[in-house]
Amino acid sequence: MKLKRPSWHEYFMLIAKIVSSRSTCNSRRVGAVIVKDNHILATGYNGAMPGVEHCIDHPPVNGRPYCFRRELNIPDIDKYNFCKASHAEANAIAQAARYGISVEGATLYTTLAPCYVCLKLIAMARIKAIYYEHPYESSNKERDEFWRKAVKDAGIDVFEQLTISPQTYDYILADIREITSRRRTEATF
Repeated sequence: MKLKRPSWHEYFMLIAKIVSSRSTCNSRRVGAVIVKDNHILATGYNGAMPGVEHCIDHPPVNGRPYCFRRELNIPDIDKYNFCKASHAEANAIAQAARYGISVEGATLYTTLAPCYVCLKLIAMARIKAIYYEHPYESSNKERDEFWRKAVKDAGIDVFEQLTISPQTYDYILADIREITSRRRTEATF
């Protein structure tokens, strides 16, 4: 069987998925990677500000994973004002800014389509392409319609869902649990 390495898009989305493993949010784990000319500029995952207790570190409440916002009974409509976590895309942009890295013209790979707040940050940072693994789930059709228009208005050139192929997962998982630097060919003397 001939091995086929991942495309660049799948490669960066796989990295975003690995970045999401650092998330400290119990609601959902999200990872983001900002790339330009096939080089990673910054990564981010959703989690609390430095020095603040992470929801993942808090004991469960009534047998359910702890969520600061839900513990306060804050409805979804006001979730951004009470959630301890910054979103993965915002954290990736902040990381680039902290190190003086321009993301203008870059591509963002994220495991979840950005919310409206992050979309504004992405547009202000002049990121031009977004590839996401999962759509942002909403039960509000008006919100969804507004959001689709906002993506267009934001000046994003590419906004596409990206699904990693089963063949790519097979290729990656074939080596990832083993020693990845093991010799695959006979040694020569």
